[in-house]
Amino acid sequence: MTKEELTVLAAKLMEEEDQNRIPPDIALDSAVAGMRLYDKPILGFAGAEDPLFHELKKPEAVGPHFLTPQEWMQEAQTVISLFFPLSPEVRKSNRVDMSWPSLGWVHARAEGMDMIDRVNQRLREMLESRGYLVLSPVRSERFFALEDEVQRIYTSNWSERHVAYVCGLGTFGLSKGLITKKGVAGRFTSIVTNLELVPDARPYTGLYDYCSLCGACVRNCPAGAISLETGKDHVLCSRFVNATIERYNAPGTRTRRNKRYGCGKCQVKVPCETGPCKPKP
Repeated sequence: MTKEELTVLAAKLMEEEDQNRIPPDIALDSAVAGMRLYDKPILGFAGAEDPLFHELKKPEAVGPHFLTPQEWMQEAQTVISLFFPLSPEVRKSNRVDMSWPSLGWVHARAEGMDMIDRVNQRLREMLESRGYLVLSPVRSERFFALEDEVQRIYTSNWSERHVAYVCGLGTFGLSKGLITKKGVAGRFTSIVTNLELVPDARPYTGLYDYCSLCGACVRNCPAGAISLETGKDHVLCSRFVNATIERYNAPGTRTRRNKRYGCGKCQVKVPCETGPCKPKP
């Protein structure tokens, strides 16, 4: 299976997913029923032995707890990262009230991620049917994510954004989102496989090459969690996001992982919403 075939297949699988539109029976409001959540994904490919994966073990990157592709799968040859851009409808809805996430946005975080998970699973099944070994680290029993407000720890042993950076999909912004050629507004998923593919060339050299430090995300943030001087304060961001869980969920109606929540104000009404900013001169 080639990179081109995988790219076409991922788009086809997404188009077959009914839940890429908000089902009327679970819509938080009839006004968002049927809203399309994501556009077709873009894919990036990296070799499992890329030295940058080992760089992510440094304390100033993800940390020593980050597991490289070959620590997840000894036979790993390739890492496939997928970015699903949020639809224009969802992005537009989240520009209206800059105090709270829109209903479309929180549906994209819950039902939309369910859809992305299924596309990931079906891609893995396709690869397995052709005899390849596949694994999605965030779906593995070995995956963990840590959130500790007291110690200011917000990390995991597989970071989708950092992996996407290695795979050539984009660079970080001041808000710590990853800015791709389709912008910063979207979600990532990834697959590790023993299928050997030619890695994509990274069209950048620095972590922040696609960010101009314009400060739009600073002004947008309702939690005051982003600053030009110090970047993103994960504690303030997390507190605001936790408040949206209380706002958009009836008790006991959603699993912990798939509660409706979010914010996304640093991903809309910004120059990098749909593409990279020009690097600073």
